[in-house]
Amino acid sequence: MQKERTFVQKFHLFLKGLAMGAANKVPGVSGGTVSFVFGFYEELIYSFRKVNVTAFKLLINGRFNSFFRYVNGGFLLLIMGGSIFSYFSISLVLDYFLQNYELYVWSWFFGMIIGSIYYIGKDFGEWNKTNIISLIIGVLVGVGISFLKPAGENDNLWFVFICGIIGVSGMTLPGLSGSFILILLGNYVLLLVDSVNELLFVITSLIAGNFDVLSDPEKIRYLKIISVFTAGSAFGLVSISHVLGYVLKRWNSIVTAVIIGFITGSLGIVWPWKKAVYASTNGNFILDKSGNKIIKNYSRFIPDFSNSETWFAIFYITLGIALILIIDYYGRKKK
Repeated sequence: MQKERTFVQKFHLFLKGLAMGAANKVPGVSGGTVSFVFGFYEELIYSFRKVNVTAFKLLINGRFNSFFRYVNGGFLLLIMGGSIFSYFSISLVLDYFLQNYELYVWSWFFGMIIGSIYYIGKDFGEWNKTNIISLIIGVLVGVGISFLKPAGENDNLWFVFICGIIGVSGMTLPGLSGSFILILLGNYVLLLVDSVNELLFVITSLIAGNFDVLSDPEKIRYLKIISVFTAGSAFGLVSISHVLGYVLKRWNSIVTAVIIGFITGSLGIVWPWKKAVYASTNGNFILDKSGNKIIKNYSRFIPDFSNSETWFAIFYITLGIALILIIDYYGRKKK
């Protein structure tokens, strides 16, 4: 699976990593769907599976070049580098658009997911009884997740580690939004907003020569939380990818049918016409450390077709679908 890539191909791969990282941070959108649509999902799973006992032996023995080649390091470095960079750059732009043009952003995502269903399903093959049942199961699970109610915040490190395992599932399971799962677990703001912001603050402070931040108990608390969450995510990436690699190899059509169903069911999560329900106590909104209201859940409604905003939203849905069709056309033309 190790591939020799040109500079342009490497740059495109980094951009795909940016897209996957931004998608992973947005509740309701799956980074795994992005990797599926952009055609590097199987290589991603394959590369994570190579992080095994053999890889650690190469690393311990100091055979770094062999380790790098064995785990498909060039690919992982570009994809994961793009994803991490996105958390501190592209995702901030996305946050801005979600705050100011929420309806249109969700409409664009909704259209892209519809296009993704076509993209994945067009070359599926035979829809026999088993595959149809698998599809229905995927849809039901996806819809069921979208209507679950969130729990409260929990900073217990064992629970944070489990959140890392579950939260990273959006990168390996197309249709499952890891960020939305973290909302359901009550830890989205703690792990993907507050902890990330504190980590960035500590890093910039250390670069500026301010080492006093390391004696601040609150900063140390957040560093512990983000470290444990990262460890859980790394463990989840490797363990889930091993399981996925195994089942994809043996039951590819069934797993693909479940994924298509899962992505279809996730349309309920990214339904554009919804209003955020914010957490509150005694009528007062609960704010995160950045002063933003904490989203508890979403209430969905039928759009008003006499409103011009609705038609603009439909335009963005169409734009999202068109983008996937263009990617599909470009991919076919390259072949």
